[in-house]
Amino acid sequence: MRAIVTGGAGFIGSNLVDALLARGDEVHVLDNLSKGRRENVPDDATLHVADIRDPDEAVDAARPDLVFHLAAQADVRVSVDRPAYDADVNVVGTIRMLEAARRHGATVVFASSGGAAYGECDGPQPETTPALPLAPYGTSKIAGEDYLGTWNRLYGTNHVSLRFGNVYGPRQMPHGEAGVVAIFMGLLQDGGTPTIFGDGSQTRDYVYVGDVVDAMLLASERRGGTFNIGTGVETSVIHLYRAIEEAAGIEREPDFAPARLGELQRSVLDASLAARELGWRPAHSLADGLARTWDWITA
Repeated sequence: MRAIVTGGAGFIGSNLVDALLARGDEVHVLDNLSKGRRENVPDDATLHVADIRDPDEAVDAARPDLVFHLAAQADVRVSVDRPAYDADVNVVGTIRMLEAARRHGATVVFASSGGAAYGECDGPQPETTPALPLAPYGTSKIAGEDYLGTWNRLYGTNHVSLRFGNVYGPRQMPHGEAGVVAIFMGLLQDGGTPTIFGDGSQTRDYVYVGDVVDAMLLASERRGGTFNIGTGVETSVIHLYRAIEEAAGIEREPDFAPARLGELQRSVLDASLAARELGWRPAHSLADGLARTWDWITA
């Protein structure tokens, strides 16, 4: 297969690129390198330095069978401060990727966000839960999903949307809420003291990047649909921190700071549909995934 990965120089994308190369695909990467790192792109992949809002040259050069669309404006706070910019990248950029893919008859697998889509959760949320995003970032992701669905109905395409939980693992950069594992581990390694905002009781669904990559590969064989990709397990921030201490073999009491305005208290996904329809289940426990991540950080 010929595949192009947008955001393929970044955290999740570069792990996906490795997996595609390992199975023998021809892989192209489209990344503007604003957050991604050139050194994350293996020599066997072709890097196109471009923006998803202007993807035609890169996509036409790749002539893909598959498009894995991960590139995005992913900072919730930026989306609140600059909603028009967020929509330009995440909505208009997705439309342009869909049109570029359509010229080559390519299937698109779209990286969406479960936490951003559902807002506050009272338990594991299935895909039938109404989307109630609390920030423009979540709204832009839901809009992207809707455009994929429209293209499927209008053109008979088989595009798939995946709503990720909080992804962590090797190559994660310590920026934003989604990077909390990298932030905590980086501080512990460097002798710093991690800060927990609020009392640490807020929960998330942490899913290892290798499991997310497996889900994307399985989704590329699926004919349409929207699927949650998470563990179904709520982990509080304080429990996560204690598990990171154990993985690192370092004990250090964290600092605490006031809770951040607008932060979700509970976010957890029901991934039973992905189990039934994709045959996907997470293979890594939190302890295993954190151990693998610590090994990468300290290598």
